[in-house]
Amino acid sequence: MGTYLYAITAAGHPLRLSGISGVGEPAAQLRTVRTKDLCAVVSDAPPQLRAKRRDVAAHQDVQDRLLADGAALPMRFGLVGTDDAQVATVLEQDRDSYLQRLEEVDDCREYHLKVARDEDDLLREIMRESAEVRRLNDRTRENPGAYEDKVALGELISQEMEARHERARSDIVARLAGTAVRTADVEPTKRHFLSVSFLVEREKASAFSEAVHEEAGQRGDTYDFSLHGPLPPYSFV
Repeated sequence: MGTYLYAITAAGHPLRLSGISGVGEPAAQLRTVRTKDLCAVVSDAPPQLRAKRRDVAAHQDVQDRLLADGAALPMRFGLVGTDDAQVATVLEQDRDSYLQRLEEVDDCREYHLKVARDEDDLLREIMRESAEVRRLNDRTRENPGAYEDKVALGELISQEMEARHERARSDIVARLAGTAVRTADVEPTKRHFLSVSFLVEREKASAFSEAVHEEAGQRGDTYDFSLHGPLPPYSFV
C-alpha cells in the first residue's frame, strides 16, 4: 500500500489535524511518524492515486493547517514511501538538513513570479539598437534568395533576444531579492522569459507585493507580470 507523505515538521509542532482527512476515496485517516526531533504527517497511500481535484485539495488542506501553526516542509503531491519505517529512517538520516530547512522557512511563504515581454516590442528594440541586425535585414529584403544572410539574421536576432531577456531576468530578480529570504529559479515557459520563486517572510509580504507592482509599472505595458502566492514553500524544500 505504501505511506503517503504530506509534510515534515519539528517534533514540537502542535499538529492540529482534527477535522481534516487525507487523499483517497474513502479519504484516508491522517497519522504521524515521529523521531526524537521530527515528525512526518502521513496516511495510507491509495492504490490508484491520481491528481484529482478532491485529492489535490485534501493534500493542500493538510499543509495549510500545519503551516498556520508553525514551520512545515510541504511535500509535493504524490510522494509515497515504502512504509512508516522507511519514512522514520529517512527522517533520522537527514535530520540536520530537515531541521535547517524548517528554521529557514519558519513564518515564510513562497511567491512565484512569471514575466513575459511582448515579442514585437522586443524585435523593434533590437532593430532600433543593432546596426548589424538592420544591415542584414536590409540585405535580405533586397535579395530574398540570400539564404546565408537569412540564417545569420535569424541567429543574431535569437542571440539578441536571449541576451536582453537575461539582462531583464537578472535586473528584476536583483530588485526584488532584497525583500525575500531566498530565491529559486524555475524553468521558464515558452512564453515567459522569467520564472522564479521567492521565499518571503510573512510580515514582509505586503512590501514584496508592492515591489513587484512597482517593477511592473516601471517596465510598462509591454511586460506581463504574473504573481502567484502566498504558497507553501515547495521550491525551498
